[in-house]
Amino acid sequence: MKTKKIVVGAIAASMLSLSVCSVAPATFAAGEKVQLSVSNESAQAGEKFTVEVSLADIPSTNVSNVDFSIKFDNSIISIDEVSAGPITSPASSDPSASQIPLLTPEIDNDGGMINLLWVTMLEDPTYWIKSDGVFCTISGTVKSGAADGAVAKLECVPTVRKDNPDVSAANEAISIGYLDSEAVEVDYQVTVKNGSVTVGKPTSGKERKPGDANCDGGVDMSDVVMVMQDCLNPQKYGVNGTSTEDRITEQGESNGDVDGKEGLTPNDALFIQRYTLKLIDTLS
Repeated sequence: MKTKKIVVGAIAASMLSLSVCSVAPATFAAGEKVQLSVSNESAQAGEKFTVEVSLADIPSTNVSNVDFSIKFDNSIISIDEVSAGPITSPASSDPSASQIPLLTPEIDNDGGMINLLWVTMLEDPTYWIKSDGVFCTISGTVKSGAADGAVAKLECVPTVRKDNPDVSAANEAISIGYLDSEAVEVDYQVTVKNGSVTVGKPTSGKERKPGDANCDGGVDMSDVVMVMQDCLNPQKYGVNGTSTEDRITEQGESNGDVDGKEGLTPNDALFIQRYTLKLIDTLS
């Protein structure tokens, strides 16, 4: 078993101030992607919540380092703890893990930011992340004065940290990758699905209106478009999407789910279209 260290230099308690790669700037693995996602949860004001942060589509070259941050609304929630998830368990048998934690979170409730750095201490891929699943869990508390229905977004962003001690530029991208045989960091392309914590029930105080996906009070072809946008491009038009105007709401997702099966799909859009054309009389 190889035990050669893959992180150069001393790693202090303030590990977050160091670069994952202190030898050279990272290169990128052509065409290889990793999906980073944060779950959507809900909790009443004053209650605890737990959010899962997951990785999917892990390439065959595996993952030896993860470096990113999560921005959150500190007027609605506070963060209590971050714990390593099950897909990091192979690294727990790394002999050096007892000396230096592999997952090093930095929680800044005043700034509304969680910095997350996970680095294995061995070059042997046996100890790397090899499978899809939960990378870490984030536990926190909804503030007692938070309004019912308020949503605290959890957005994955690059960590504000220099790529290299000898380079002045700050990180421009989320870093998930591995070290190659020459000890050069190779990063995958990362696709992100952000998460949220909703205070109380997402549809609390609002009556469900089947078919009204855009929540404008009526049911017409614009609702069909809203459902299809969400299904085809959730990163832009989903509940936590990037669009500022055309994004569906959680109430809209509930209204648009009309085909009798759980979850919003193009089949729901088809049902709404049939309803607007008077081919069916009701929506469920």
